[in-house]
Amino acid sequence: LAGYDQSMNDKSVKLLIAVCTYNEMKNLPSLYESLRANFPQASILVVDDNSPDGTGQWCDETAEQDDKFYVLHRTQKAGLGSASIAAFDYAIQHQFEYVLTLDGDWSHHPEEATTVFQKLVADDSHTISIGSRYVPGGKIEGWPAKRHFMSRCINGYTRWMIGLQTRDCSGAFRCYRTEFLRQVDFEQIEGMGYAYLEEILWWAKCLDANIVETPITFTNRVEGQSKINNKEAIRAVWIIFKIGMKRLFRVGRPKPKP
Repeated sequence: LAGYDQSMNDKSVKLLIAVCTYNEMKNLPSLYESLRANFPQASILVVDDNSPDGTGQWCDETAEQDDKFYVLHRTQKAGLGSASIAAFDYAIQHQFEYVLTLDGDWSHHPEEATTVFQKLVADDSHTISIGSRYVPGGKIEGWPAKRHFMSRCINGYTRWMIGLQTRDCSGAFRCYRTEFLRQVDFEQIEGMGYAYLEEILWWAKCLDANIVETPITFTNRVEGQSKINNKEAIRAVWIIFKIGMKRLFRVGRPKPKP
């Protein structure tokens, strides 16, 4: 990747960094400072689901000081998938070339985000770049054994049902080419929560998108509470099962949006 560090300062590279939040006031200000230090020329978008802890108000104040910082206020907590799709729509409408998504709780580190982003800049054949916990060199810090087991199971299940080669199918640390997102009919995405992460990889497979993974260190959140619950996990399993059945019987294969 030598020679691509200049993309962090290149005004011609239209990168949108999207962070979806709900009650991340303890994490977001420091995350923003680190993102701005590592991506001085990038635009940053926060999609906030009416956080009662003041996250939205902080975003409004920051937007007044940073002309490349934006916020979308939503009226209710509607899920990571729904918020991410709102960010994708924003990127498409405003002609960004790339969309980098990461969690707002410091699970994903901005220093590693530069490498995830550069994977797309370095090779035009790459469509989606994933910051991966499960390729050689990737690791997870701070998880109990039960969560390790559950994550391994959902990723193995996704690869088996959907027929993916991707090792980390459930991580939100990704960078997309917007030209790929333009082909996705978001109205057909069922997973409005975390399940969208696997579902959009099914779209990528059907649209012959090239996915590349780079190792990252995932760190369990220090501040705040996790938004993942059993209901989300069960819904993800069900959606992946339905996709697997479509794949088995060769029906309902996604087609590029006109």
